[in-house]
Amino acid sequence: MMKNTKSVIAHSGISFGTSGARGLVNDFTPEVCAAFTHAFVTVLRQEFSPKKLALAIDNRPSSYAMAQACSAALLQAGIEPIYYGVIPTPALAYQAMQDHMPCIMVTGSHIPFDRNGLKFYRPDGEITKADELAILTADVNFSPLSDFPELYISSRARDSYCARYTSLFNNDVLVGKRIGIYEHSSAGRDLYQPLFERLGAEVVSLERSNEFVPIDTEAVSAFDKEKAKAWSKQYQLDAIFSTDGDGDRPLLADENGEWLRGDILGVLCAQAMNMQALAVPVSCNTLIESISQFSKISRTRIGSPYVIAAFAELAEQYDAISGFEANGGYLLGTDVLVNGKPLFALPTRDAVLPAVMVLSASRSTSIANLVNMLPQRYTHSDRIQNFATEKSLAILNFGKRDPAQLVDKLGFGEHTVDTIDITDGLRMVLSNQTIIHLRPSGNAPELRCYAEAATFSHAYDIVAQVLEKLQTSVLI
Repeated sequence: MMKNTKSVIAHSGISFGTSGARGLVNDFTPEVCAAFTHAFVTVLRQEFSPKKLALAIDNRPSSYAMAQACSAALLQAGIEPIYYGVIPTPALAYQAMQDHMPCIMVTGSHIPFDRNGLKFYRPDGEITKADELAILTADVNFSPLSDFPELYISSRARDSYCARYTSLFNNDVLVGKRIGIYEHSSAGRDLYQPLFERLGAEVVSLERSNEFVPIDTEAVSAFDKEKAKAWSKQYQLDAIFSTDGDGDRPLLADENGEWLRGDILGVLCAQAMNMQALAVPVSCNTLIESISQFSKISRTRIGSPYVIAAFAELAEQYDAISGFEANGGYLLGTDVLVNGKPLFALPTRDAVLPAVMVLSASRSTSIANLVNMLPQRYTHSDRIQNFATEKSLAILNFGKRDPAQLVDKLGFGEHTVDTIDITDGLRMVLSNQTIIHLRPSGNAPELRCYAEAATFSHAYDIVAQVLEKLQTSVLI
């Protein structure tokens, strides 16, 4: 009996978040993976004539079987799957874009291992929100899957991705630097040590895990913070590098084992690359606007599709364009020169570029010194997990109607609300120039709180108080 993509997807429990289709592993059945694949192919064929499609996965236990199901559906559609194994999402995207080929990454990024996802890329880059809608509404019949092909790994994408960065520098650029690689279950853990060693660094491998570890670069756990400090002292490290599950969001710690906020890492990278214009989500640190090097800052909703969409307008006036998110993912919007050598645009989140650029910039100083040279404005964020999206939306709607009352219920009633921004969630600037920003996650039942203040401790305390009030008080 034939299946229908629209019907299967509608009843799957899978939805698009800020970065791909996400849901519970149990809901990503072979039939659902096939439906998304056939729908994606149908959307592609409205503009392109794909003969091949690249695939890669992260280290989640469920990812290989999902890739097999996608491959089986591709073969049904007359498209040859090219499988690159476990590699970072940006490595897959880069190779596919250079080959003018679409691709699918099987990953749930940082969310827990009982969930997974599919990221879709056109030959020219990430799909748009319009493409997402087209995939959800595609009406295509397909046969039930019967055979699941064995997938044979090509190393081409891995090799190209490493060469993208090692080719920019002499092989002694990081000589004298001792870098720890927190490997856990990152999709790029087999790439990073040889990459940094080729640039001259001494590398110490740290804590590889055989079980999936859901690292969230926007909400680093207290345990991981303490581990970084201990590693830095034990191994006398100049930096520690890590990523989330699929290797598109970086974590970089300085010589003291202090993890950098993703937007601070992004600012330092943009400075090192002499960027003219930036597109960043509204959740990023407002110190960006105070740096005169940047001629234009475009603020967007949270999520790489919105950052990428802003590139088009910026490109009308500027030649060197990039963007980054509070999670650290760096998106290069235009071809640029680094050390006189070409670096091609990669308009998708990438973890290696900001790390390499900041490590290079710190070769005669330290990462902490680079951070201290920035305007002193601090952010912090954390989240409540397993917090119903309906409850999150009710709180936001209450705050939009009466922000002063919400602020009072959160325990900050001594301050008035100067402005609110509903670009993405509810962002409130208080009279003491602190910022409280509430936003439901687009990928999981979570409520995030972002705060900004003149000191880190103040930003930290704001987030802690807000989340405690949200969990323990009846606000609405």
